[in-house]
Order: sequence, then C-alpha cells, then structure tokens
Amino acid sequence: MRLKIILLSLLFLLSSSATYAGKFYITDYPMQADYKVYITNYAMQADCKVYLVDYSMQARRGSGKWFRVNYAMQADIKIHIVNYAMQADLKIFFVDHSMQASSSCYR
Repeated sequence: MRLKIILLSLLFLLSSSATYAGKFYITDYPMQADYKVYITNYAMQADCKVYLVDYSMQARRGSGKWFRVNYAMQADIKIHIVNYAMQADLKIFFVDHSMQASSSCYR
C-alpha cells in the first residue's frame, strides 16, 4: 500500500512538471522559476507556440493555451523571461489564433 502511494505521488509530480501548463507566473529571478523562457521572433525558432487566453478557465495543460496569473501559488508553472535563446530551457512564440497553439510543448 505504501509503495502504491509513493508511486502515485511520483507519477503526479512527474506529469505536472513535465507538462507545459496553462496558468503561468512570471518570476523576478531565474532561480524562482521552473523554466527559463525565451520569446522568439519567428514560429520556426520556437519549441512551443503559445496562445494567450483571456480567462483562466480557457487555459489547459499541454494545450498551448496559457493564462498569466498574478500570484505564484495560482500557477501551474513559474517562468522567468531571459534575454538570450542560449539561456532558455524553453523557447516560445506567441500566436494570434488559438488553433495555431502547440498541442504539446515538449522538447
């Protein structure tokens, strides 16, 4: 029973951190962030195409539809925006239409 609980907990942690989430918070410092993100100028340079939604209920994990929250505790992931692509864990491009968003943002 104890092993089952540990495995379920581990599975939950891995799935929640490996999925690029819908609700994000921008940190002030890189060490506070789950991912360092670089915003590209072109879609072909990006690992993930992101569409910013107007309401938090529209954001879903792994959908490429993100919503910015005001507090870190509300976020699925915390990101820090970096100035150079080589500093980034993830490169994103903001799209104009929700259907252009990446269904998964794995690298």
